[in-house]
Amino acid sequence: MIDAALLKILACPESKEPLEMASSDLIQKINQQIQQGNIENRGRQKVTQPIDGGLVRRRDRQYLYPIRNDIPVLLIEEAIPLKGI
Repeated sequence: MIDAALLKILACPESKEPLEMASSDLIQKINQQIQQGNIENRGRQKVTQPIDGGLVRRRDRQYLYPIRNDIPVLLIEEAIPLKGI
């Protein structure tokens, strides 16, 4: 879980929009799709490891930045597109 004070200062590296925690339902859906081999990140790399959580852009909710080992991965190419999930 991300500390609330840290979450307030985190922003999307591309759009600078604020981020919010993804719901546990969304994380579960993404992890199911990862397990089935259906998830690619923006860098067009297949995501093979489940994620612990995620941060979504608050306004448009187009991308999720994964959280792995309690560390948010705020790299544009690592973002997971949410269209169709």
